[in-house]
Amino acid sequence: MIISKTPLRMSFAGGATDFKDYYQRKYGAVVSSAIDKYIYVSLNRKFDDSVRVSYSKTEEVSDINKLEHNLAREALRLTGVDKGVDINYASDMLPAREGTGLGASSSLLVGILNVLHAYKGETPSSEQLAGEACRIEIETLKHPIGKQDQYAAAFGNFNYIKFNPDESVLVEPLSADEEIPQELRKNLLLFYTGLSSSSEAVLPEQKEKIEKNVAVLDEMAKLADELNVSLRKKDTSSFGEILHQNWLLKKSLASKISNSKIDEYYEAARGAGAAGGKILGSGGGGFLLVFAKPENHENIRRALSGLKETKFNFEKEGSKIVYAD
Repeated sequence: MIISKTPLRMSFAGGATDFKDYYQRKYGAVVSSAIDKYIYVSLNRKFDDSVRVSYSKTEEVSDINKLEHNLAREALRLTGVDKGVDINYASDMLPAREGTGLGASSSLLVGILNVLHAYKGETPSSEQLAGEACRIEIETLKHPIGKQDQYAAAFGNFNYIKFNPDESVLVEPLSADEEIPQELRKNLLLFYTGLSSSSEAVLPEQKEKIEKNVAVLDEMAKLADELNVSLRKKDTSSFGEILHQNWLLKKSLASKISNSKIDEYYEAARGAGAAGGKILGSGGGGFLLVFAKPENHENIRRALSGLKETKFNFEKEGSKIVYAD
């Protein structure tokens, strides 16, 4: 048995500038962090040559091309493993492919790739895992997504990630010491809205409107750059305001990123003392992140009493093999 452990992520600024249609003009940039919520993928060698993939249902096929689970199918195809394996996965959060806004699909894919490489006796770099996951999701499956989730899952840590026009990706850790992550963590609250976040409902429109929204995306990339600079100076004073400005810009990118219920929750948090916040991921639901001074946290919890608060910490490590026998 081989088991991989891959973190989910939260993005703070610059999300949406990681789309190829945008970053090829100049560059894209995000500030994000892996968190201590994980997707676990296990692989067992089978006695026969069939391939079995178990999730909300179980598929067993003699030909991997017949797999309906597109991420597993393409990972098997890319790594050249085409028989005799049994793959299962589980998540600390909602089902791994259900919309959370925490980059679950990319974390799942990175985790599947990691166990398949380990099965072949290979030790892929974080760069390789992220690159292969991007190739599968963006090029092969044509999902209307960017690159940030795959890199966050593979590399872990608290990072400034820059997406260059030549397709290179620069990952610069922001947490060389614990001071900044610990300071931020004391001010952040995470709530599950109960609304499903569907990237399929949001991202096609967002991608289609990139040309129209270039000026907005420029401002979002600029916010990521500003946040990068301030955090490197160990200055967290602008964090909440940057989250707020980023959310206002992001909402304008597509019609389903926010809705009346999300706006109600966000304004309630702001009214109770939050300096800023955002819906994580593509939007439409999932998790609401808010930044506020600790003395305002109880007021915010009361204002959002109908939502489930989720405790979390930042995670330094990216996808890794935690068991191999």
